[in-house]
Amino acid sequence: MSPFLSTIDNLIKAGKTASINKEVILKLQNPDRFVEACIPVRMDEGNLKFFRAYRVQYDNSRGPYKGGIRFHPQVDLEEVKALASLMTIKSAVVDIPMGGAKGGVSINPKELSEKEIENLSRGWARVFVDVIGPNKDVPAPDVYTNAQIMDWIEDEYSQIIGKKTPAVITGKSIKNGGSLGRDKATGLGSFYVFENLLSKLDLGNNLKIAVQGFGNAGRVFIDYAVQKGYKIVAVSDSKGGVYNKDGLDIERLKVHKKENGSVQNFGALKNISNEKLLELDVDILVLAALENQITRENANDIKVKLILEIANGPIIKGADKVLEEKEIVVCPDVLTNAGGVVVSYFEWSQNIKNEKWTEKDVNIRLKEKMTKAFNEVWNMSKEYKVNLRMSAYIVALRRLEKSIKL
Repeated sequence: MSPFLSTIDNLIKAGKTASINKEVILKLQNPDRFVEACIPVRMDEGNLKFFRAYRVQYDNSRGPYKGGIRFHPQVDLEEVKALASLMTIKSAVVDIPMGGAKGGVSINPKELSEKEIENLSRGWARVFVDVIGPNKDVPAPDVYTNAQIMDWIEDEYSQIIGKKTPAVITGKSIKNGGSLGRDKATGLGSFYVFENLLSKLDLGNNLKIAVQGFGNAGRVFIDYAVQKGYKIVAVSDSKGGVYNKDGLDIERLKVHKKENGSVQNFGALKNISNEKLLELDVDILVLAALENQITRENANDIKVKLILEIANGPIIKGADKVLEEKEIVVCPDVLTNAGGVVVSYFEWSQNIKNEKWTEKDVNIRLKEKMTKAFNEVWNMSKEYKVNLRMSAYIVALRRLEKSIKL
């Protein structure tokens, strides 16, 4: 089942469970708008190239469309549509007044110079200028895009409309209207959810945690977990992982990763593959890398008590049922990793109101949002006797139903 069809399947099941209006479910199976464009880019050698770009505006019943832009060679319309549908659910789960969208350009940015990436970014703003805006559609960074790219898009958009408009996009640099705390928001938000979940579960003491993914979100989660005394026994990146049953020295591991480009070959510790990390006999597995990591084939080999989805879609549809039968609790991506979109909303709000919040204030508000969302999902799971993924969809659908009816 494709990621998009998996989301739709969850929508339909959650809708039936909570008796959501059938026309609302039908509406949410169909994106509002597909926008496809070719971006002309003048390359360093003087030749002109065209790159295929997509923007899917899924639903704006609760507010302006919201979702990232990714630069990746595997970007296509089907992938962008699936991610836009998840953004719609995610925004509603954490109760921010925004909808769902996603964008992408089919390109390998590693093959472009900085100037070519700037030309591409400004070209993106030009071809999509009519469909984005502070009250229409507010993009953000995603895979292989960053604050500098957001700054270029904001600058180009502002020049075109003749007015400085920082609220057109989020994830900007701090000097250009970005929000303090945005860089840590996904990892910190997931940690808030994690601590709330542990308070509800009886998993015992001296918990051992394995983390797949040592990118920004994974590292931030690990940092806060270590600060609170949790034991991280395994970590991996795209090249593989490292394991120590007695716990890893995370600060030394960061230095090793920076110097060597991988967490592997860390002292005398044991190297493991990403696949073997998933099957370790630990208490908690944090999935902070890529989609489709736990499948029907390896789901029976998972031994943990709790899985935290920081990545988007790391568990395929067929594996969810196997994990539930094994009584493994799964905290879903649409709740766990929503800290990023929450602080993106905070950035947009600050830009609209011409305000600047301290990082402490941002983190306090983020904790409030994530805790409230977790409690609503947890309580809904008890009310309907469903898992946390289905419960999160029900929470989202109830809010979307009200907005769509209005």
